[in-house]
Amino acid sequence: MLLSTLIDGLKYIDISDFIDVEIKGVVYDSRKVENGDIFVCISGFKTDGHMYIDDALARGAKAVVVDKNHKFIENHVPYIIVEDTRDALAYLSSKIYGFPSSNFCLIGVTGTNGKTTVTFLIRSILEYLGEKTGLIGTIKNIIGDEEIPSEHTTPEASDLQKFFHDMSTRGVNYCVMEVSSHSLELKRVEYANFKVGILTNITQDHLDFHGTMDNYVNAKSKLFERATDYAILNADDDYFERIKAKCDQQARILTYGIKNGDVRARINNLKIDRSNFDIIVDGKVFNVNYKVPGLFSVYNALAAFSSLYAIGFSPIDIIKGMENFNGVIGRFEVMNLPTNYKVVIDYAHTPDGLLNILNAIKGCEHSRIISVFGCGGNRDKTKRPLMGKIACELSDIVIITSDNPRNENPMDIIEDIESGIKETFSNYYKIENRREAIKFALDLAKDNDVVLLAGKGHETYQILADKTIPFDERIVVKEILGVK
Repeated sequence: MLLSTLIDGLKYIDISDFIDVEIKGVVYDSRKVENGDIFVCISGFKTDGHMYIDDALARGAKAVVVDKNHKFIENHVPYIIVEDTRDALAYLSSKIYGFPSSNFCLIGVTGTNGKTTVTFLIRSILEYLGEKTGLIGTIKNIIGDEEIPSEHTTPEASDLQKFFHDMSTRGVNYCVMEVSSHSLELKRVEYANFKVGILTNITQDHLDFHGTMDNYVNAKSKLFERATDYAILNADDDYFERIKAKCDQQARILTYGIKNGDVRARINNLKIDRSNFDIIVDGKVFNVNYKVPGLFSVYNALAAFSSLYAIGFSPIDIIKGMENFNGVIGRFEVMNLPTNYKVVIDYAHTPDGLLNILNAIKGCEHSRIISVFGCGGNRDKTKRPLMGKIACELSDIVIITSDNPRNENPMDIIEDIESGIKETFSNYYKIENRREAIKFALDLAKDNDVVLLAGKGHETYQILADKTIPFDERIVVKEILGVK
């Protein structure tokens, strides 16, 4: 595509040394530049793309996009000066692929918890009903039958638009994707044509990045400012009204919940390995025997049901697909073990996530709950004492351990957690080594106990200060128990 065509519609301030060269790709990482690309300079958390212009040019970049504050030396290639290079990256990436997300139904899911399960559930139902789908999210990205490893919950704009392009060329009808608050704030999803936006819930998370809950909620609301056809909102959520007020005026709002909503659930029973509930919509009642446990799982099921119902699928077909779903790895995952107690693996890494999984377990038959958890390093520190308090209040025994400490001292993180409980609780232990903490929990477990391993979920690694090591809790548990 000629540069003049590519930048038509781009909000730029000025251009220097303009030559109407042929542009083959849009790149923000100088190491990935190939001959004929345009290099967009992004200021990241650790480095600034403007520092790598010379490297990009040496690799064959034919044009460069810089922000208005950048001082550059003439290199005899076009320099496009813009107010916001992140917005420019999103626009150019969409433009070079022909705005590919307009070629299918794009469903975006945002919220603090539940995004992964809701996206996988929607995709599973659509696949069951014979639709060709794509998925973008935390665990992996999927195009039809091809699975691609995931680096971020929501990819950077140029990577995202490449996924959309590949989905479009392969005949995908529906793409369902997790939309993180980071991606909304950092404009990774600008110019993506969301037809449906789904809100799962909003509770405290990522305040290390957003600073305040107001900023966090405002970031989440950006999805609903751009979802053109339907906004599917959790009417039981504390921030429901704020998000509703931000919805695109042309979008139809469909609400769901247990207490409130256009689509309601009535709980029949919740067991450790399944849930049974009724969905009530438009005066009709549909029973669901769902192979995923927990009250929060019912909310996830309602979110998926409501979105597919809104775009025209029949309740009976949706429920057939829903009952075929076996859950997501690391989300209320009950291990199949030859023990007289249960081991549950869950990704809960926020106060609300931990509260939900513990309440879900408490709602099932059990003797004691033994919880093993930690908090990630270089992340929101304010949630640590809150999670300690939740764990001790809702568990019989708590083992505080390491999660992904990153560049923090693991014991400093553990002490932050302990600060919320040491004055009022005594039902906890501190064991820094996560493997040893898990072994201690399993040694304590007796008949009908539930051992909860929270925080890692689908992750098969542990991030330390100087390296990342393999750490799959499924393997760890089986090794400790001597089970193949």
